Amino acid sequence: MLLMLSIPMSYVVAGEGKIIARTDPDTGLKSWQYQGKDLAIEFLQVPPDFIRASYAARGLPKDLIESVATQCVFGTIVRNLSDQPLSYRVADWRYLSPDAVEHKVKTKTQWLEQWHGMGVRFSWSMLADDVTFYKGDWIQGFTTLPEPHGSRVGLKFVWSIAGERHEKILPDLECAPAPE
Repeated sequence: MLLMLSIPMSYVVAGEGKIIARTDPDTGLKSWQYQGKDLAIEFLQVPPDFIRASYAARGLPKDLIESVATQCVFGTIVRNLSDQPLSYRVADWRYLSPDAVEHKVKTKTQWLEQWHGMGVRFSWSMLADDVTFYKGDWIQGFTTLPEPHGSRVGLKFVWSIAGERHEKILPDLECAPAPE
């Protein structure tokens, strides 16, 4: 996972919880975190060159590498802050493209089907798409959106606790810039 030293850039109180945007002073990479009483989730820009280097180091085919590196990729960290099991399904998440149209988020299962069709059994990196975990548990992986580098999107993420559905929208996330 891409590690970042971050300093707060801004924050917005969003109902119950807050959204914090940060920019790493050394790399210029940005991240956004929502923290509520039950859930903390963070989305970090992942540059295409990082995808290319890390996937190439694992000997993955160029077509597979480019299928991810040409996407808008966020490193995603989800933490359960509640005393009860927390569940999410990436299939329930949506993003708003720059033209304000809502789209589904591609799941790990969909990525694996594509990769298996290419003869690749690699399964590391993508955020697990249907998870239930307990107090203090966390998970991380990539969330991908088929948008150009530098695009601005909104991201609606959905989770449930004790059968109660919750959702939040992080507005104005910025995809990592294209390499110069």
